[in-house]
Amino acid sequence: MSGPAWEWRLEVRTAAETHALAAALGAVLEPGDLLVLTGELGAGKTTFTQGLGEGLGVRSGIISPTFVLVRIHPNLPGGPRPGGPDLVHVDAYRLESAAEIDDIDLENTMDSAVTVVEWGRGRVEHLSDSRLEVELHRPRGGTGGMPPVTRPAGAPHAAADPSALPGVLDFDTDDDDEPRSVVIRGFGPRWAEAPSVPGVGPASLPGVETFTAPQTPERNS
Repeated sequence: MSGPAWEWRLEVRTAAETHALAAALGAVLEPGDLLVLTGELGAGKTTFTQGLGEGLGVRSGIISPTFVLVRIHPNLPGGPRPGGPDLVHVDAYRLESAAEIDDIDLENTMDSAVTVVEWGRGRVEHLSDSRLEVELHRPRGGTGGMPPVTRPAGAPHAAADPSALPGVLDFDTDDDDEPRSVVIRGFGPRWAEAPSVPGVGPASLPGVETFTAPQTPERNS
C-alpha cells in the first residue's frame, strides 16, 4: 500500500478551532470523497464532523452514530452549498473487518455523498482509491479528566456500550476546550496535491502547517 502524497500536522487550541478547521476542509470536499477519522475517545471527532457538516452545508444536529452505525445528513437547498453532497457519518467501532463494512452498503451512497468513517482505519480503504485520513489527539493528562482510550484490538463488534469500557466516563466528550493535535494525510489520485484550505498555511518547520482560525466568537461546544 502506497504512502500518503502529503501530510499536514496542525494544532488547534479550542473546540471552536477544531470546528472551524473542519468547516474550512468541508467547503472543499466533493461527492465521492472518503474521510477516515481516528482518535482516542474525547479527541474531538464529533466536533470535527460537525464542522465538516457546516462546511458542506448539510442539516445540523450531527451526533455520533455509535449505536446506529450510520447517519445520513442531507444537503440543505437553502444552505451555503445548495445541490452539494450529503454527509454520510459512519461509526465502525463495533465492526471488525472490511466485510462487515460491506454489509452496511456504503457503496449505494459513496458516489453522491461525502463519507466520514470513525474508527475506519483498516476497514474502509477498499471503498475508494482515494481518501483523507484525519487523526485527532488530545494531550495526555489534560483537563477533561478522562484518560485516552482506544478501541481494543479484536474487541467484538457486538460488545456492550463502549461507555462501559474501563476508563471511559463519557463516550462523547468532544467538547473539552483544550488543545488538540490534528494530522491530515492525503492518499490516491484525488488527493495527489494538498487542497487549498482557508486558514491553513506553512509554518517555519518543514512538513509542519499552521491553522489560523477565523475571527469569530468562540463556540461553547
